[in-house]
Amino acid sequence: MKTILLTITLSLTVFLLNAQSNSKTDTEGTTIRVTVTLNGTGGNVLFSLHNESTFMKIPLAGLSSDINDGKAIVTFTNVIPGTYGIMVVHDKNDNKQMDFESNGMPLEDYGMSNNVMSFGPPQWNDAKFEVTDTPLEIEIRL
Repeated sequence: MKTILLTITLSLTVFLLNAQSNSKTDTEGTTIRVTVTLNGTGGNVLFSLHNESTFMKIPLAGLSSDINDGKAIVTFTNVIPGTYGIMVVHDKNDNKQMDFESNGMPLEDYGMSNNVMSFGPPQWNDAKFEVTDTPLEIEIRL
């Protein structure tokens, strides 16, 4: 369990580092607009876009959003058609990583595309969705 939680933490930390350095001049692909509705306030929301080989590892793209009127919204651009998954964390203390209790349980809310809530770590087959050349709008619950 600790290994899984450590993997999630490292993934989110790395995606934040990549979020600032990703610069694409390519205009191919479509957009994925992701909305997260939150009960809490404070901090921001971290979003990461993955394919099967990057799931729970270094993401393809990472974004973050402030919380306005109980919602956080980002748009991934230039997404090439394929199969993807999105991971989301409410970074309440704005430290750019997911925080855990001493027993390994998450202290901050998180969610996945398709809104599958299960005990244990997220699974690729539960989070994956298809992207075509049509823009998508996705809502993720935390």
